[in-house]
Amino acid sequence: MTDFPFAIETRGLRRTYGTGADAFEAVRGIDLQVRRGQVHALLGVNGAGKTSTLEVLEGLAPATAGEVRVLGLDPVADRAQVRRRTGVLLQHSGFVADLTVRETLKMWAATVTGARPVEESLEMLDLSRLADTRMRGLSGGEHRRVDLACTLTGRPELVVLDEPTTGLDPESRRAVWRLVRDLRDSGATVLLTTHYLEEAEQLADQVSIMRAGEVVREGTVAEIVAGHPAEISFRTPRRDLPLPAGAEVSHDGGTTVLRVADLQPVLTDLLLAARDAGVELAMLDARSATLESVFLAVAADRAEIQQGAPA
Repeated sequence: MTDFPFAIETRGLRRTYGTGADAFEAVRGIDLQVRRGQVHALLGVNGAGKTSTLEVLEGLAPATAGEVRVLGLDPVADRAQVRRRTGVLLQHSGFVADLTVRETLKMWAATVTGARPVEESLEMLDLSRLADTRMRGLSGGEHRRVDLACTLTGRPELVVLDEPTTGLDPESRRAVWRLVRDLRDSGATVLLTTHYLEEAEQLADQVSIMRAGEVVREGTVAEIVAGHPAEISFRTPRRDLPLPAGAEVSHDGGTTVLRVADLQPVLTDLLLAARDAGVELAMLDARSATLESVFLAVAADRAEIQQGAPA
């Protein structure tokens, strides 16, 4: 398997926990290609296999079967080389509570080759005003920004961000989005997991959606949502309002929901019918398919996942 043009490439990747009758296959033969210089979002509900996949890619566990290359290398056999070129942001990390933010970054910088200056890291994550604050005094969102600063200290060419904006306020979240875009623009590759579908929609060049250990949707956001129905919802006291042809109709309490392949002509026909009938469409909402709507549809169809199985 060549390492060009992909920063990450797997073929038939499998990861199984246990043996014999107790075996559970968390990752079921996935092919994954993360192109260099792009942001690739790996999505899935809890238990879909994302964490088990990441652990293999990070060299924390071997694959049960299949081929894996990260930056052209074996992430287990060549872990030392891969680690020097990779920055990994975990969902949870621990810091020494008595150290200041600046001291924490200095300590982290001492562990990597070619570390960026601490003051640059502070400024990049808007931490300068907190530089002399002890870690125990930070909020959850501020802790997360220190996590990110440490992740990027070594100027990694591959950045793995596992739920990077958890706990951040909307302004801080958008600041992280700008940072991710800057990383991509500087040539870095970013593998992102997130439960914020808007985040993936805003940032990802490519998306892979996992379900029950398999990749079930893959492509650009536009490719993934193509062919997925748009949705119109409204409330009206009139049950006899003529509805446009070609719509899948359902009722949720007092709300009527139309799922349609082509939004504009159906919405136009609906508004004209309401006008002619003298009916007000309360709480009218019309939206094209989104990554979130596709994701929820995939999640609704998911196979039963063994209780307590690894993520």
